[in-house]
Amino acid sequence: MAEKFHTELKTLKKDTLVMAGLGRLMLRNSIDALIRQDKELAATVIARKDEIHKMEVRIEEHCYQLIALNQPMAKDMRVIACTLKVITASMRIGRYGKVIANIAREISDKPHIANLMSIPHMGDLVIDMVDDAIRAYETEDLALIEDFSARDDTIDALRHSIFREGITFMMEDPRNISRCTHYIMVARYLERCADHACKIAENVHYMQTGERIEIH
Repeated sequence: MAEKFHTELKTLKKDTLVMAGLGRLMLRNSIDALIRQDKELAATVIARKDEIHKMEVRIEEHCYQLIALNQPMAKDMRVIACTLKVITASMRIGRYGKVIANIAREISDKPHIANLMSIPHMGDLVIDMVDDAIRAYETEDLALIEDFSARDDTIDALRHSIFREGITFMMEDPRNISRCTHYIMVARYLERCADHACKIAENVHYMQTGERIEIH
């Protein structure tokens, strides 16, 4: 029975990594669609919303079945608890990707202002955090997430910088208001994705050590 349970647990983690990878891909593709003003790429992100939602439901059901049938304890229970948090965060990251993709389609008709400010750089940093959080869940290597607090501070600073720069461009020319408002919102969505990466990291730490931490 124990061997079957641990085989199921490995399958659960494998499925979760596939879902986390899809959420990450949706975000990455949405950022690229925004940068390149690629409506077709944006459309592919939007089309995957149902796919990631179905994954979340299926994996969540699997978690509950494992708990009900096996009554796991200690580390095994923490793996399942962490998995539930990872799929929730991954769903939200994918959802933010969809929202950014919608923005990319909406503002693809005119050239970007100031080369999108710092949004491409911010997007790269957020994707790196998502990658490291997912890899930490996969490998149980806490070294990948030990600097997340400092990295999250950098993301927060970039959001504030984009906000200030956007306001400046709006004041210089009212025609910039709509586009800069979108940029400010994208920066906010990227910040939220970094927060979800931090949530994954917090839960991976708990999964490994049994100790709760808060990354802020």
